[in-house]
Amino acid sequence: MTDIKQKKEKVKMHLKDLRQNLKKMHLEVTEELILPKPDDVKKLMREMDKLFKLIESK
Repeated sequence: MTDIKQKKEKVKMHLKDLRQNLKKMHLEVTEELILPKPDDVKKLMREMDKLFKLIESK
């Protein structure tokens, strides 16, 4: 697999994970009226930063 394809697959995986986590948080907030823990939000932000850096490295 080429380097570009590997990066593309990594980005897809990161996006999929982020999307699932954000969906879960959204459901907790809207349906269960539970606010996310600050550490969970910070973790997602760090993951988004990693993804952004990965995308920029192309």
